[in-house]
Amino acid sequence: MRIFSAAVWVLCMGLLGVGAASAKEKKMPAPAWAVDAAKTPTPADVGDAPAVVLLDEYVITVDAEHRAVERERTVVRILKPQGREYAHCSISYDVDEKLNFFHAWTIAADGRQFQALDEDFTDHGNYADATLQFTEQTRVVKPQANDPGAVVACETEQQLRSYMSFENWQMQGSIPVVQAALELALPPGEHFATSWRGHEPVKPAELGPNHLRWEIWNMPRLDLENQHATPSWSALAARMSVFWGDLAVQGAERQWQAIGAWGAKLEEHRTDPTPELAAKAQELVAGAPDLYTKLSRITDYIQKNVRYFVVIRGIGGWQAHPAGQIFRNHYGDCKDKTTLLIAMLKSVGVDAYYFHVDSRRGVIDPKAPSLAGNHMITAIALPAGDKDARLAARVTTKSGKTLLIFDPTDEETPVGLTRAALQGAWGNLFDGADSQALLMPVLAPETAGVERAGSFTLALNGDLSGTLHETYRGDVAGNERSFLKENEPKEIRRRLETSLGHSMAGLSLKSYAFQQMEALDKPLGLNLEFSLSSYASPAGPLLLLKPRVLGSDAHLVPEVMAGKPRQFPIELGQPGRWHDRYEIALPEGYKVDEVPDPVSLDAGFASYRTSVAASEGKLVYEREYVVRAVEIPAEKAGDFRRFEAAILTDEASAVVLKK
Repeated sequence: MRIFSAAVWVLCMGLLGVGAASAKEKKMPAPAWAVDAAKTPTPADVGDAPAVVLLDEYVITVDAEHRAVERERTVVRILKPQGREYAHCSISYDVDEKLNFFHAWTIAADGRQFQALDEDFTDHGNYADATLQFTEQTRVVKPQANDPGAVVACETEQQLRSYMSFENWQMQGSIPVVQAALELALPPGEHFATSWRGHEPVKPAELGPNHLRWEIWNMPRLDLENQHATPSWSALAARMSVFWGDLAVQGAERQWQAIGAWGAKLEEHRTDPTPELAAKAQELVAGAPDLYTKLSRITDYIQKNVRYFVVIRGIGGWQAHPAGQIFRNHYGDCKDKTTLLIAMLKSVGVDAYYFHVDSRRGVIDPKAPSLAGNHMITAIALPAGDKDARLAARVTTKSGKTLLIFDPTDEETPVGLTRAALQGAWGNLFDGADSQALLMPVLAPETAGVERAGSFTLALNGDLSGTLHETYRGDVAGNERSFLKENEPKEIRRRLETSLGHSMAGLSLKSYAFQQMEALDKPLGLNLEFSLSSYASPAGPLLLLKPRVLGSDAHLVPEVMAGKPRQFPIELGQPGRWHDRYEIALPEGYKVDEVPDPVSLDAGFASYRTSVAASEGKLVYEREYVVRAVEIPAEKAGDFRRFEAAILTDEASAVVLKK
């Protein structure tokens, strides 16, 4: 429920945080607002929630120079021991986000009051990752006497960043909220604008000249604890974005334009190439036969030579370092890598733009303009008429411009593709008057997945042995390459044995070898040799075996499979094509007596087909699973359940061999 400020283009710079500081002051009794809120009865419909927010109120006061001060008051009743964590108030602060005060009180169930002392507050850096160096700090209070039945009240006040003229108010949390409120006090003649996500717009009350207050009562909690394959929590929680200053324009399209103009101005001249940078770019593309090769050489250089490392102080959470500095240092965060890529492309005559996205599909909503995204990537202009199929991740702007979406922070995905988390998600293009929200494409299934070809021999005793070649494409290849890069051979072998052993009991892995590990624009290959003990089961004179030697295409969502009502979309993960073809040489003296019926399913969002045939002493099994969508709406839960149930039934089918 805390207002969240997209204080950094996260993913590349770190995750949104909260924090503050406090000073020794004379002990004070709980203020009237806290005592009054503590009298609020617990709603009857809180269910098994561990705590409830009785009040969560923000007041933002903006002066004539657009400097803003924000005060928050929060009152939480603890209902269960697990609810104590919701009473640990926190706030973030930085070199340009000064904290004025931070107080906390506890009103015990018997009415006694306790004020948090200096020793109850703890300060710590926001990010522990060795690749993230931030000046941003978090202050957390562990209130006294925070037992079930107690009410904890916190009050903070801080000066917001002087270069910001917006806030994102997240009024929904993982526990119920009785009253959520936001006040905005603006100087005379100043304007404001809002956008709403996940909640119907609320008309503000006018408390005075240019002093507005939005109130929301009885906000239910967003509980995803027992929900699987849902969009991220942040993509579903209700929020409002409020703008003032130059961003206070009306209408979603104009708001996106204003945000894009603000971002472009912030990065103005950051992408100017230096002579050294430009010379390197020209060297990389020398002799390149086409645009794809030019792009591939430059993007590959940045992916392999510019280390992901974040150094942020204040405005650096928003503003990239100059391209020349990034080029010299060979490190940077996501907006830095995008800045360097734009500069290098500019040096060889290719235009490119900042593209603000979120690593969690659904957080950015075209109908609710905001700066809530956590990542910065690149939109590369393609020439009119370009039809190179290798450049698949393309979008078209309202003005007809064709752009290629590319993430230079992603070290395992080649130019032309985007990883699954970004497919089907929205982003905000920073391109002056042409700034706008753009939907990133869902790539064709052929761009990702796994191709398996196996040749096996079944022994009389039921043992199976043979070789398998796997070819990985797209995101699947990227994930495998990332694992190979970060782990030693011992761990790689252990993972292979574990993953293969899940579908093949009695596995003995004899050898494995990967091919084309460094060539991002080529599929990743894997050769395996293994044996399986007692793969076929005897049944008198018969042998029973599953023709599906390994792998499962089932995408189970427990509550959906159980027939429970579905409220949220179902995440399918990624589009792709998984294809298997296995040949199993039968033991001498045996022939095929019975095979499963072929299966052919098409649910629109995915298709599945299998066939089993006998041919010249061999069993030939073929299976294809194609996923076309990244998520499906909740109303298709029944179709999903029937589709997955049919796959499970087919995967359990067996072939019968007899002498």
